[in-house]
Amino acid sequence: MDFAHRRSDYQTTATLRNQGERHKQITDRQMSSEFRLNKGAGQVTPNGKSYASAISEFDLESELRELRQRDSKHVNAAEICCDRYADDKAAVALRYRNSLGVQSEWTFDSLKIHSERLARLLASLGIKKGDCIAGLLSRTPELLITALAAWRIGAIYQPLFTAFGPKAIDHRLIEAGTKAIVTSAEHRSKISGAAAIPVLTTSAPKGSDHDFWSEAVGLERDLSPASCTLDDPFLMMFTSGTTGLPKALHVPIRAIAAFKRYMLDGIGLSRDDVFWNMADPGWAYGLYYAVVGPLSLGFATTFFEGSFSVADTYQTIKSFGVTSLAGSPTAYRMMMGAGPEPAAAVRGQLRAISSAGEPLNPELVRWFAEHLNAPMRDHYGQTELGIVLCNHHGLTHPVAIGSAGYPLPGHHIAVLDDQMLERGVGEPGVLALDSARSPLMWFDGYLGRETSALVDGWYLTGDTCERNEDGSISFIGRSDDVITTSGYRVGPFDVESALLEHEAVLESAVVGKPDPQRTEIIKAFIVLNDGFEPDAELAEALKLHVKSRLSAHAYPREITFVDQIPKTPSGKVQRFLLRERD
Repeated sequence: MDFAHRRSDYQTTATLRNQGERHKQITDRQMSSEFRLNKGAGQVTPNGKSYASAISEFDLESELRELRQRDSKHVNAAEICCDRYADDKAAVALRYRNSLGVQSEWTFDSLKIHSERLARLLASLGIKKGDCIAGLLSRTPELLITALAAWRIGAIYQPLFTAFGPKAIDHRLIEAGTKAIVTSAEHRSKISGAAAIPVLTTSAPKGSDHDFWSEAVGLERDLSPASCTLDDPFLMMFTSGTTGLPKALHVPIRAIAAFKRYMLDGIGLSRDDVFWNMADPGWAYGLYYAVVGPLSLGFATTFFEGSFSVADTYQTIKSFGVTSLAGSPTAYRMMMGAGPEPAAAVRGQLRAISSAGEPLNPELVRWFAEHLNAPMRDHYGQTELGIVLCNHHGLTHPVAIGSAGYPLPGHHIAVLDDQMLERGVGEPGVLALDSARSPLMWFDGYLGRETSALVDGWYLTGDTCERNEDGSISFIGRSDDVITTSGYRVGPFDVESALLEHEAVLESAVVGKPDPQRTEIIKAFIVLNDGFEPDAELAEALKLHVKSRLSAHAYPREITFVDQIPKTPSGKVQRFLLRERD
């Protein structure tokens, strides 16, 4: 990839961003009793330390020391995420709402008891330390019990997204060498048997399936947590496969230190919070930060079993008293599309809103500030890294709408050109992580691949960004998503954000379409809000809207109205599918 662009190119990109109000400050307003937006400074002041202090005080050894248990070498993820908090019999680990709306609470003690029973059953089936155990489960208590049981015997938990079909499941089971799978009757038919492994079913087991709940009764009870090291894997993850087959990678136990740091600094979680991460634990953001992160701190997490809907989302927030919410821009756009009336029921209740999975459009930030009276912050990461860049809820630093923020303490980030040299302010390049200066970085390569994941000690994310004058980072797009039109380089994020500011647009995705005169033209795919007709008049109005917001060249010359935007199961826009349409 060539990031050594002409100076006129990156100057135009910077100008484009300013015209698009990427750095427009949130309107001064009273956010809550704990958060105050400083007029003109765009800076949120939480009850916490400054960003500079957090960087200077970071100490890797103290971060890792908190993970260790019985001695200087022994660690076990089940102890970290459950056992150490189980002595308090009343300590809640999970607030659960099923698909019918029935609510319950599960304590750390109850999860410990049930995961010990399941661990004995797994051990009786020959599962041992280092083996992989998959969970094809909805957001239910059984998912937590399965993960904890796997970790208890030193095994590796492998999440499987419940929307996967048999082919996607088989690929992951075979690639991972999975030794057992836990599922429910609802998803049992998706397991084709290609992997020929034991199946444990949480309800109505049939044939040779093992009973998740009853089969461990009567088995030997004495099963101490396996002794592991910080470098032993406890999660088996697969990348989302946006442009190719998903790649497998191990997550070591020491990564929990990075997950905890994000919960404290990025999300700003405190003992007084009721936390809900809406992301599915079948994917990295949900598993890392709806399961491992909060539980490792002894904080309760929240599960809603049903499919996403705006009504259920507001009802869950209200009924549990959620104060800290995390999710994806896709979910937030649907909430915005439903209008301010349903939001009024929880206005002022949310102290913090965190967003990850794709760049956060400025219009969403402004809408949630206005209608829910809550600060929304953009958080960036990858399956291979976890969250490494964000506008922190728990630390004080300048916050500008459109900026992805600053590196999480424990990580060093730079913007590089194709010669692996750091770019200057306003110069686009590839976002990279310096492994030597990122003590919390845990990713060291994909399974079954001999090629190194690092280039000269740098992990290259494949995302195009630029550094701002205040030291923060702004996202432009995936390296292969940036559009070259009439000699200018245009990031799709800017155009999409401008489109979303129009009242007719619910969702937008922008790609480059080959053109003999301009190299590429900008083409937009748009999902409309209810009440708007997809006609030529509206298409022209949208073009003029973007042209007035950005510039004479950075607007969509073609617009196609669609019913939905293609996305990965984790919610990322699949622009390559849109490009293939042309």
